[in-house]
Amino acid sequence: MALKKSELYSSLWSSCDELRGGMDASQYKDYVLVLLFIKYVSDKYAGVPYAPITIPEGASFADMVALKGKPDIGDQINKKIIAPLVSANKLSDMPDFHDATKLGSGKEQVDRLTNLIAIFENPALDFSKNRAEGDDILGDAYEYLMRHFATESGKSKGQFYTPAEVSRIIAQILGIRQADTTSSTTAYDPTCGSGSLLLKVADEARTKITLYGQEKDAATSGLARMNMILHNNPEALIWQGNTLADPKFVEDGILKTFDYVVANPPFSDKRWSTGLDPLHDTYERFKPFGIPPAKQGDYAYLLHIVRSLKSTGKGACILPHGVLFRGNAEADIRRNLIRKGYIKGIIGLPANLFYGTGIPACIIVIDKEEAHNRKGIFMIDASADFMKDGPKNRLRARDIHKIVDVFTKQTDIPKYSRMVSFEEIGKNEFNLNLPRYIDSQQAEDLQDIEGHLHGGIPTADVDALQRYWDVCPELRQTLFKANRPNYLALAVDKAAIKSTIYEHPEFSAFISGMNAHFAVWQEQASAMLRELQADSHPKEVIAKLSEDLLAHYADKPLISQYDVYQHLMDYWETTMQDDCYLIADEGWKAKTYRIIEKDKKGKEKDKGWTCDLVPKSFIVARFFAKEQEIVDKLTAELESVTARSTELEEENSGEEGAFSELDKVNKANVTARLKEIKGDREAQEEAAVLNDWLQLANEEADLKKHLKDAENALDAKAYAHYPQLTEDDIKTLVVDDKWLTALDTAIHGEMDRISQSLTQRVKELAERYETPMPLMTERVAQLEAKVNGHLERMGFRL
Repeated sequence: MALKKSELYSSLWSSCDELRGGMDASQYKDYVLVLLFIKYVSDKYAGVPYAPITIPEGASFADMVALKGKPDIGDQINKKIIAPLVSANKLSDMPDFHDATKLGSGKEQVDRLTNLIAIFENPALDFSKNRAEGDDILGDAYEYLMRHFATESGKSKGQFYTPAEVSRIIAQILGIRQADTTSSTTAYDPTCGSGSLLLKVADEARTKITLYGQEKDAATSGLARMNMILHNNPEALIWQGNTLADPKFVEDGILKTFDYVVANPPFSDKRWSTGLDPLHDTYERFKPFGIPPAKQGDYAYLLHIVRSLKSTGKGACILPHGVLFRGNAEADIRRNLIRKGYIKGIIGLPANLFYGTGIPACIIVIDKEEAHNRKGIFMIDASADFMKDGPKNRLRARDIHKIVDVFTKQTDIPKYSRMVSFEEIGKNEFNLNLPRYIDSQQAEDLQDIEGHLHGGIPTADVDALQRYWDVCPELRQTLFKANRPNYLALAVDKAAIKSTIYEHPEFSAFISGMNAHFAVWQEQASAMLRELQADSHPKEVIAKLSEDLLAHYADKPLISQYDVYQHLMDYWETTMQDDCYLIADEGWKAKTYRIIEKDKKGKEKDKGWTCDLVPKSFIVARFFAKEQEIVDKLTAELESVTARSTELEEENSGEEGAFSELDKVNKANVTARLKEIKGDREAQEEAAVLNDWLQLANEEADLKKHLKDAENALDAKAYAHYPQLTEDDIKTLVVDDKWLTALDTAIHGEMDRISQSLTQRVKELAERYETPMPLMTERVAQLEAKVNGHLERMGFRL
């Protein structure tokens, strides 16, 4: 059975458990990723002539497996596996597998490395061919590990990884997918880290392009080289060295230029000029614009990018917000860049996205090709759109798509985005701080003083709900009535607000229309999904499906197309993705398998069976509804009897209760007590209670037996039905019953949210102004008089 993608991730992450404790995540990541690398290249390239990676004789993963349990396993891995691989492929130095300070010594090291290798022996981790060719499963697993390593490494050691979501935005806003790329198209990252950002750009291109990267840290540049190989880009050229002081990509003494340049350089690098004389820069990166300040290297990296771009080149750089508004030398550089027309756009990101810092960052988009025609800079403030993910913030699929859509189409959206003319920027002294141009603050919910004094809901607050009234114009008149000029009163009982909204003909018609709208997409999606076959490409499937859904809900009232899109992407992440990879591997096959668990002694225990693609519940719902009704009925009867038994115990559990003489209330003790008090007239009430309990206990036992028999019979029928399923049956169960039903439920939830949002606001306004100040004062006076009266009767006089 094929390994689910989520299980691939968790099995790789479990390998880290073997290394935790002895070292920081920034160190043990090297061991895990090197092992992943060796397993991959061994599976994919061992014995393959003219392969991009040479696997020397005796240096494959199989040879590493042969070292398991040997007392000198660490030393042998270094000598027989690592050294030949490094030498044959000119790789960077790899971690020391015989390092006692990190891996322990003696038996501890032997056990740790043996267990680590065993995890990668999982037969499902076979990379001899990429499952679903074209879907980078291993690359995704690598990305998954990198995210976790960065999270665990803490604030100071997350520089080796750019969050995938930010990389995806940069790759898409460059427009490389729309360009006519060829193998001669070049992309470059001067501070490439582990290479994730550069690879995202390559993924966006429609054809294979040529990749270049440079990374200062030796260990991280080694990760980048491995990452390129793992992502089927073994020909990528990655150099180690200081990009500013010693750029490696130089032609005839001049910086090599590229079609696309991307970077996530170290923020505010205070040592950027080490080994460099900025006044006499050989490559003239600073002369046309100005020299960055000695303690702020942000513009040094940005100017390196500008210089490294062809005259038609496009680039993007992640930098701290300070570059947008800091003064002195940086102000001069900023002014010169703007006047050149090089800056196409600025995208403000949420705070706490990056692993090396909690400060907010922005993406500076450079485009030389249209520089001479540029009239302004397109700005986006996306700082409010994110979700919490543990200690960090994370961009959701909807946030990424919205940024890319808005930037690509240059769409002006109030409080989010706008094109800002150079004239306006000049009036602001070339300060690019986003709040100067985009007021992203949410409007404050103002309290109306006259409303509080005299009652009545301000008409302005009701007008602010106009998007609802546009859809349901008569609903406003149903909910509100005239009070006095500029003020309204609630026309229905406060408790009836929700039902009034939900049952109103206009709102009902809106809900029905939206349901019908989803049904149209559902039918189209069902037809498309049923066409999936083995060797289909899951990433292409979700791309097509999600774009269709997004377009289907464009410009619909009250509901955000991006909210709907997010429901699909969430479901894809949790369930549908694994299903599609199973189908891509095996076709439409509903395979059952036993769930075997091992106890602490290693003894196996059968915990039943399951089916990943078509879980038992869907078989039961479609084919064995009557049998399930019997189970449900028995379950309800059992719950009722158990509740009555519990209630009887609670009523008679005190010191004088019928169960007071029992150490524990169970069948044996109750039966023994009944024998003990048999014929005792004074214990008749106690005996009656105990007999009632005993009868309930017998009923409960009978029901449990019947329920277990019914469940076992249903389980057996369901299990036996799987081999009878046709391919059409499986498609119906998976596409209609499982996938589209789940999405239908989620999107219907959006309809409920709309009605709840309106209900909550109307109720909030009604409650805010229902008690005017004079009435409140009068009520306080009445309560005060009442309290004073009580005090006076108690002998206190005020």
